[in-house]
Amino acid sequence: MQIKVTFFSILFSLLFLYNLNAQNNEEVIEKETTWNLFKTDVNLIFGGVKNAYTKPFQWKKDDWLTAGAVVAGTSLLYIYDEQTSEFFVNQENKAPQMLKEIGWYYGSPQNFFMISAGIYGYGLFAKNEKFRHTGVLIISSAVATGFIQTISKNAFGRARPSQNVGSRKYKFMSKESGYHSFPSGHSILSFTASHAIAKQFDNLWVKGGIYAVGLIAPVSRLWAGAHWLTDVTLGMVLSVVIVDGVDNFLTSKRNNVKEKSISWNFKAGYKTVGLVGTF
Repeated sequence: MQIKVTFFSILFSLLFLYNLNAQNNEEVIEKETTWNLFKTDVNLIFGGVKNAYTKPFQWKKDDWLTAGAVVAGTSLLYIYDEQTSEFFVNQENKAPQMLKEIGWYYGSPQNFFMISAGIYGYGLFAKNEKFRHTGVLIISSAVATGFIQTISKNAFGRARPSQNVGSRKYKFMSKESGYHSFPSGHSILSFTASHAIAKQFDNLWVKGGIYAVGLIAPVSRLWAGAHWLTDVTLGMVLSVVIVDGVDNFLTSKRNNVKEKSISWNFKAGYKTVGLVGTF
């Protein structure tokens, strides 16, 4: 219990720093009702999820080269999955208990959604645009990655290291939890939240601290023998790609709304003719 309280104290401290950062560039919407903002955000969440799934159809050459590099890197790690797993499992007894606890809590779905709901809820009721954007970003990305990892776990049916049957043992469409290794759900959720929050900061030290927290869950899953290195690595890469894609989508929507909110009026007077834009 003490470790759990300490963990959430750290998170709320990060959110407090985030609030201080947001105050300098804070955008507060006064005219919109909370209900209208909520409806807008629900549509943005659905739009963000849709964008995550349809974006690959719009990829260009550079995007495909990046995807190829990820596949090549994952394939290389796949060769050494069993060796790396043995190394991490052997470190489990030496690993600080606090880090193992934090890794479990931060990557657990119930705690993840409590954190994301807290960020979004504050942004919604305080009508804080930056917090709302971050909350919508986290939720959209988590829903998108959640569907992918749920389907992948069942479809591939990869054995966990704890099954002691090797990294190349698969039971396709298996319902056994011991064969739901690929990818790591804890890694996806923790890194989705960390990457989404870290993107809101410019300070490299703050960013580094947030990413460090996000790495605890993936490493703790390796210590526990619950996942292979490729499970957690690909999970984190998936999180980064989807968060970045959804963030670009939300930013473009936000900019479009701002452009549409400008009303132009023709003004003419003594020695004056021109257009006046009202924001």
